[in-house]
Amino acid sequence: MFEIHRQKDAYRQGMLTTRAGVIRTPVFMPIATKASVKHIPPEELRTLGVQIVLGNTYHLWLRPGSDLIARAGDLHMFMHWSGPILTDSGGFQVFSLGARAHTRFGKNGVKLTEEGVEFIDPLNGKKHFLSPEKSIEVQLELGSDIIMVLDECPPYPSTHAYVAQSLALTTRWAKRCKDYFERRMAEREADAQISGTDHTRPLLFAIVQGGVYEDLRQESARQLVALGFDGYAIGGVAVGEPRETMKDILAWTVPILPEDKPRYLMGLGKPEEIVRAVEAGVDMFDCVIPTREGRHGRLFIWKDQKDLSGDFYETLNINNEKYREDFTSIDAQCDCYTCTNYTRAYLRHLFSVDEPFGFHLASTHNLRFYLKLAESLRGE
Repeated sequence: MFEIHRQKDAYRQGMLTTRAGVIRTPVFMPIATKASVKHIPPEELRTLGVQIVLGNTYHLWLRPGSDLIARAGDLHMFMHWSGPILTDSGGFQVFSLGARAHTRFGKNGVKLTEEGVEFIDPLNGKKHFLSPEKSIEVQLELGSDIIMVLDECPPYPSTHAYVAQSLALTTRWAKRCKDYFERRMAEREADAQISGTDHTRPLLFAIVQGGVYEDLRQESARQLVALGFDGYAIGGVAVGEPRETMKDILAWTVPILPEDKPRYLMGLGKPEEIVRAVEAGVDMFDCVIPTREGRHGRLFIWKDQKDLSGDFYETLNINNEKYREDFTSIDAQCDCYTCTNYTRAYLRHLFSVDEPFGFHLASTHNLRFYLKLAESLRGE
């Protein structure tokens, strides 16, 4: 399932086999929150070098509904993407979007219990309940290739006592997720034997929590490793804590995680953070930065593709007046569609008149930058 082909200290290069294809690691996963990577058609993702995309369980469950997507075949067929798909559990969105529901309806509606979490849809005010079992079932309906367990993601700052309590709940939920997942896999296997069809199981990843506390991070990792999963994610590292704490969290957590399992750092990071995390032994990453920054005209420009140890990139704001008559390419070192066909002056013009094509071109370039970074980290 996961093979390490080359390793130097903690840094490793490998191959993760999923039922939808093989993924070379380290890997960057673009976020297709609502079954779409913003401004980039699925047909172009492969050209850019995308191996796997990330879908959002919370959003797809509410709209258009996991049952509708299942009737379409699965999320691959629904969004016309044949490669691997990872879906998150929905837990982070339940808690993070509570504030939005509060703004619109006067209450965030988030009620956490042992059984799961009740919440209010921030768009229409309807109540929903997400349990560990429901999260797994929704992801199975979506046809995910890598399924994440439901966890509680405590905000920053939180007390040691609160994070300890949250960690214990996350472990109990992880066990319920695994138990339900295994039952459903056994049922599917039995059905496949009767019908004579092939059934290949998706992978199930757990999520290490523990906030900014060394003892709790290590305890969370130990508890989840004892339960046994196909891979391990490190969560709770993009919830408002100082970014410099990432180094410590990885140092506390990674050594406890199995060598023969993939490690996934959730929701982070900047290019230099990805490099540091790979050096610490992490294999998988996702982040909204490439397309989000692209939509605002902020572009990543290579300074040095061969030496990632120092200041290897800079950022460019295409909205600046100085690019109005700049007829050079966006980045002379980039091989993306944007850089090989269009100038800075043209892209600045598109942004100045709010032409959506500009969002596409900028997002394409930024995503290619991140993918090229991952390729360089793989030695390609």
